[in-house]
Amino acid sequence: MADPATYRPAPGEIPTSPGVYRFRDEHGRVIYVGKAKNLRARLSNYFQDVANLHHRTQTMVTTAASVEWTVVGTEVEALALEYTWIKEFDPRFNVKYRDDKSYPYLAVTMGEEFPRAQVMRGAKRPGTRYFGPYGHAWAIRETLDLLLRVFPVRTCSAGVFKRAHQTGRPCLLGYIDKCSAPCVGRITPEDHKALAEDFCDFMAGDTQRFVRRLERKMNEAAAAMEYEAAARLRDDIAALQRATEKNAVVLGDGTDADVFALVGDELEAAVQVFHVRGGRIRGQRGWIVEKVEDVTDAELVEHLLQQVYGAAEEAVAADAGTRAGRDLARDAVPREVLVPVLPPDTDQVTTWLSGLRGARVDVRVPQRGDKKELAATVRANAEHALALHRTRRAGDLTTRSQALREIQEALELETAPLRIECYDVSHNQGTYQVASMVVFEDGLARKSEYRHFTVRGPDGDGAADDTAAMYEVISRRFKRYLSDRSRSGEVELALEADDVADGSDAAARRAERAAEAAGYVPRSGEVDPDAPVDRRARFAYPPNLVVVDGGPPQVAAAARALADLGSDDVALCGLAKRLEEVWLPGEEYPVILQRSSEGLYLLQRVRDEAHRFAIAQHRRQRSKGMTASALDDVPGLGPARRTALLKHFGSLKRLRAASVEEIASVRGMGERTAQAVVAALGGGTTDDRPSQDTPAQDEAAARA
Repeated sequence: MADPATYRPAPGEIPTSPGVYRFRDEHGRVIYVGKAKNLRARLSNYFQDVANLHHRTQTMVTTAASVEWTVVGTEVEALALEYTWIKEFDPRFNVKYRDDKSYPYLAVTMGEEFPRAQVMRGAKRPGTRYFGPYGHAWAIRETLDLLLRVFPVRTCSAGVFKRAHQTGRPCLLGYIDKCSAPCVGRITPEDHKALAEDFCDFMAGDTQRFVRRLERKMNEAAAAMEYEAAARLRDDIAALQRATEKNAVVLGDGTDADVFALVGDELEAAVQVFHVRGGRIRGQRGWIVEKVEDVTDAELVEHLLQQVYGAAEEAVAADAGTRAGRDLARDAVPREVLVPVLPPDTDQVTTWLSGLRGARVDVRVPQRGDKKELAATVRANAEHALALHRTRRAGDLTTRSQALREIQEALELETAPLRIECYDVSHNQGTYQVASMVVFEDGLARKSEYRHFTVRGPDGDGAADDTAAMYEVISRRFKRYLSDRSRSGEVELALEADDVADGSDAAARRAERAAEAAGYVPRSGEVDPDAPVDRRARFAYPPNLVVVDGGPPQVAAAARALADLGSDDVALCGLAKRLEEVWLPGEEYPVILQRSSEGLYLLQRVRDEAHRFAIAQHRRQRSKGMTASALDDVPGLGPARRTALLKHFGSLKRLRAASVEEIASVRGMGERTAQAVVAALGGGTTDDRPSQDTPAQDEAAARA
């Protein structure tokens, strides 16, 4: 635990300008990011008497080892930079928003030649119109099914579209008039794009224009006694009305607003937002906010607005100056943002949002009327979400804490294993050897940290057995980990074992020199604007416990790998199948956990997840290796060039009929390689023999 006085900047060193600051721990990881109108006044609050700070702020300043800052021109720039750094570094002590990327959108890819309507999640792409978010993907599909009757835009994937274009036959939707079939030329690209724009206008709230147009056509058809056409138009109008009725009308027609609500306590809060466009609820989303720092409701609202609208800034910037960019800005940032409490710097937030939208944005608290009633409804949803979360989390948190505590006691660890890494090796009689690494943090799977390993062996042909494979995998993993740790400034790596044990002054001096040589010394000061950005510095727990799938032989191999690397600060155990025995390195007898213990359940989940992950990768590797192609034996033709050739020509049959010049025109291909391909396939323009390959062989070659 560090003393804040040890890294406090010198008096007068901190500027009084607006800026963004970040605290780093002794390993160089960013643990907190904040902004300030006056950096000196703001940072001085952290270096007062620790006893006067909030307990979570106390934890942060005693965990940190240095503080650094960047001066910006305005408070708006500070707001944008703070959001960028929070997304980049994922600091441990900043507000955490959970379940943010699980909401689907109805997206129309207007940037393509033939726009496609589909369900999309995640980051927004340039040139794409988004509508939502929706609570469930099936709601988007129901809406699409209704609207395709009137707006038959393309919904198929690129593969289906290309296949239909090659065969000259549309897919099923083209035959049942739910697609205008641009793949076979039933509609020109210009007309199809205009159809997609009409679809987007309807989804954006301009519904009455299309309903009135269809009603006029229906009346004209009825007057001309074309009753079948009139009946079809009547059904189209009904489809549009059903699609419109799926969204409840809550406000007047021209009302565009986002309504936020916040309910919580000192530890966590539930956030709900209703997206209202054209007076109708377009979408709804919610988060559970973990308050890992001491923040007020006003500050939490400010962070929330950054979270919701910060991603739109990048998408709008990518399409700046285009119609798609303007439409995206208007849809992402409405005219009104209704919040339960105003953020501390309302003018700053308003200026930022107005810049994103390109027009005035009002951030206010609703006081009366329909908008206040809607805000109360949103708050009721937030209260229900928080109650449901507490009910689910109470048992889960208690169970995970109990499991970690039982593992700590059984393995005699100093602290609970906050980061558990488990390794498993999978192969078929020594072939297609792969290994997996799965990570559990705080008892929960962190799938972004999962890794695959291809076991090479000393000769590149794989390891001799499971123990050799385990030794290789552990060595590769921790060699990389120790290298990254040394670069980030963890000085213990450069010490001798005796120095670490006795903690002498000489060891401390050598530690400082090692840190300087590694390129990082915890210090406080201004960030050099020309310094390279360290994108490896996202916060993560160091590995506390390594679990291997196996018994004493696998554990001994892993222990030997760690010992050879000089890593003695990571606990190690193995979990053998069948008897579920926990083996420790060098122990003659296993550690027996109760069959009903939560600690054993957690170790089993980690082990089974590593086994599943390894098996999945092994099957993929084996499938690739068992797929043969006539191009496999062509000298100088690797996987990338094979893929490029098959993508360019579409099939092995067309490739066999191509000339040397046509093959050489493919990107990455040379004339010599093209001649080798023609010779291997026995084709070319000089040989008009029909192909002897079966469709199955062509398909196998395409997969290869």
